[in-house]
Amino acid sequence: MSGRVEGKVAFITGAARGQGRSHAVRLAEEGADIIAVDICENIETVTPFYPLATDQELQETVAQVEALGGRIVAVKADVRDVAGLQKAFDTGVEQLGHVDIVVANAGIESFGRSWELTAQQWQDVIDVNLTGVFNTAKVAIPSMIDAGRGGSILFTSSIAGLKGIEGAGHYVAAKHAIVGLMRTMANELGPYSIRVNTIHPTNVDTLMIQNPGMYAIMSPGDSEPSQNLAVQGFMSINTLPIPWVEPTDVSNAVLFLGSDEARYVTGVTFPVDAGALVK
Repeated sequence: MSGRVEGKVAFITGAARGQGRSHAVRLAEEGADIIAVDICENIETVTPFYPLATDQELQETVAQVEALGGRIVAVKADVRDVAGLQKAFDTGVEQLGHVDIVVANAGIESFGRSWELTAQQWQDVIDVNLTGVFNTAKVAIPSMIDAGRGGSILFTSSIAGLKGIEGAGHYVAAKHAIVGLMRTMANELGPYSIRVNTIHPTNVDTLMIQNPGMYAIMSPGDSEPSQNLAVQGFMSINTLPIPWVEPTDVSNAVLFLGSDEARYVTGVTFPVDAGALVK
């Protein structure tokens, strides 16, 4: 029995760890080959809260995909640098032939009340989480049209792409903005049978939430925020009785939306949110 994305190639940003690695592995399990990119460097406004991925972590993604028998081309690239991203994409296509699935997953977070964010905090989040998503689609779309195979483009948004979240105004703004970009591109690319959707997770168990900045938001008033103190805050966001979902829960949505099972699903804001958006 062939896999659900057998013969497809997926281009995934932020693939060194967390959700991006999980997406690469899950798609490889179902027969896809992978073009994986990650910045593998820190960004100064983020590191007070959590470190970004490393070269070693990107190589671990390679090892996990190859262990499944998948082909993978991994390139260090910054989604803010459209020329570098184009080169990484082209390198992957040269080796793997084409791209069918694009997962614009790379994202960063920092924390502060909207008017207290520094100009650099604002700019870095907008540059990665909005412009980086645009760049990811931009470098891939012409070759997808030329190949004439249709395809699926997925933007990782958030529940913060559909509602306000205190302490993250720049993040919320970027995650809302990519919904507008998705809706526009869904219309523009429909004639080419290229589908465009956003995925909206609640909190996902990665370093982006497992850090003191997020714990402080989830347990306001505590002088020494910790995961234990923050769990009730995380729980309060969701309808189902869990504090967060696992990366694989989001990967299963990526797999469905990237596969031909979702061949007529486009322009959709797809939640994986434990009921956060109905609460």
